[in-house]
Amino acid sequence: MALTITGLSKTYPNGVRALKNVSLEIGNNMFGLLGPNGAGKSSLMRTVATLQDPDSGAITLDGLDVLAQKNEVRKILGYLPQEFGVYPKLSALDMLNHLAILKGVTAPGERKEMVEALLQQTNLWDVRKKALSTYSGGMKQRFGIAQALLANPRLIIVDEPTAGLDPAERNRFLNLLASIGREVTVILSTHIVDDVRELCSRMAIIASGEVLLEGVPSETLAALEGQIWSRIVATDDELRRLESEFPVISTHLSGGQHEIRVFAASAPGAGFRAVPSELADVYFLHLSRHAKN
Repeated sequence: MALTITGLSKTYPNGVRALKNVSLEIGNNMFGLLGPNGAGKSSLMRTVATLQDPDSGAITLDGLDVLAQKNEVRKILGYLPQEFGVYPKLSALDMLNHLAILKGVTAPGERKEMVEALLQQTNLWDVRKKALSTYSGGMKQRFGIAQALLANPRLIIVDEPTAGLDPAERNRFLNLLASIGREVTVILSTHIVDDVRELCSRMAIIASGEVLLEGVPSETLAALEGQIWSRIVATDDELRRLESEFPVISTHLSGGQHEIRVFAASAPGAGFRAVPSELADVYFLHLSRHAKN
């Protein structure tokens, strides 16, 4: 499975430039598309999913022209958007049966086998007859994956799937995605760095509609090794002073105090200690550089 995105650009009627000459190569793996809210991730995913046309550019999927052969692409595509609608009074079993028919799985025996297998795979079998309106957020996301897997797609797109999930549901969902990603190509679009770190063998960072980085997470980490420095800051005044003096890439609370992380080739000053690089450092460093351009 090979998805090639070349020179994709999109400007909406309100003047927002959602995509700016985006090019990506996505192979047969779990690919993470990482970026802040409003970066253009959903616009890119909707375009790949044949739900909107770009102003310019091209997309090919295993020899198919995605922009010209939408119906053929939809037959091998599974899509879980950031928000998806269901009939709240229907059960998961009935809804999946209905969606399977719409996907062209009309043979009753084949459809029954497929739907039941998906309910088992997504751990929804015991609640298959309950109304979807009674499902928790995590259960609804697992149902979303079940519907995306109907008719054995070769490419699955999931957009912000873990946003709003509690830690336990997030772990269940990530484990489910990991098992799926061993068999089909999965594009995971998210603003949560840990989702990409835990799942993806390749990734890209996108901001303001532009690709800032594409590569293997472990290689991007290795490129920063020995150049990330940390310091605990006692007061807000000291924090502001250090932010004005050093190239701070991120701050977060640690035990009620601010920890700052700085990118520098050598120790930036007294009190700093070298720390292992994290994928969050890669992410925030590229966003910081982009914001300064």
